[in-house]
Amino acid sequence: MLAESKTEVAEKVSVKTKVCVNLEFREFLGGLFYRNTANGILSSYKNQLKILKRAKIKYTEDSDSKDYNILQLNLMGPKAIYLIKRDRKRGRKVVSYAHMTPEDFQNAFWFSAIVTPFLKRFLVYMHNQVDVVLCPSIYTTKLMARHGIKKPLIHVSNGVDVDKFCFNKKKREDGRKDYKLKRLTIFSVGQVLPRKSTQTFLDAAEKFPEHDFIWFGVIYHRLLAKKLPSLPSNLRFTGFVEDIVSPFCAGDIFLFPSYEENEGMAILEAASMGLPIIVRDLPVYEGWLIDGVNCMKANTPEEFNNAIKKLADSPDLRESLGREALKLAQKNSTENVGKKLSEIYKKILSESKA
Repeated sequence: MLAESKTEVAEKVSVKTKVCVNLEFREFLGGLFYRNTANGILSSYKNQLKILKRAKIKYTEDSDSKDYNILQLNLMGPKAIYLIKRDRKRGRKVVSYAHMTPEDFQNAFWFSAIVTPFLKRFLVYMHNQVDVVLCPSIYTTKLMARHGIKKPLIHVSNGVDVDKFCFNKKKREDGRKDYKLKRLTIFSVGQVLPRKSTQTFLDAAEKFPEHDFIWFGVIYHRLLAKKLPSLPSNLRFTGFVEDIVSPFCAGDIFLFPSYEENEGMAILEAASMGLPIIVRDLPVYEGWLIDGVNCMKANTPEEFNNAIKKLADSPDLRESLGREALKLAQKNSTENVGKKLSEIYKKILSESKA
């Protein structure tokens, strides 16, 4: 019998593909670490389940299951160490997601600077134990390579559920009523951390008292992050929000001044809503967020203020940027990410069978 081609092997193994999607500490103490946090890693984990389901790829969340052949790790910890060693002995492929980097942890909490050097060594060691490392941006692949990860680094967006993050007139009316928004509203979504640049948001609110400013996201205890200062009357921080779609519908301009991201899932969510977006001009956005086309970029307080003023004064500019942002989101939909993941799985399984 003639030897099978790699394509034929890939077609055979794709039928058998089953992924175990694992999130460290997801069930620890009843899920205490993830309760009411809405952090990016948890959001990406939930997105992966949607992506696999829509791509018709079999998956399990049970790492004790015996019939999966790819282990997909979302966070590195004690259990990940055990699972990598166990599953590699069983002949399974192991994939990890580079959701966390030393750079984005550096200014997360007050103790981050102390922990970061140790975290860096641990992450590099752990990612070098797997077969493939998935990175949410080209920027992250470059960071991981520079830090010493030798395994294949593949760019795969976290994706966005464009069916979920879709403008809804009723949700807008309800959201604006619930949050008492009566004027043009500049908003942000994310955890309230120094890295997210809450100060930039506060400065902008002080500069534009004629507009409403609101930040949706978890406010950490002062033991973890600096207490919020006195706020101007037109600015509010809501804390954790259960239904995040309603805030996206309620706002008019999405301001995301974060200093460091690996992709920024909230940006894709805002883009999926067709909203005008303002971001800091960072390397991570190069190539997909284009200033003046699908977003506006800024660095200094003056540049952020100018961007806000331009958008506030021009409904047409808001509409055009939002229209192009929506196109970006559609390219990174869960369906399109699922196609790319499916090809990655086929490739790594075919290489083990060929």
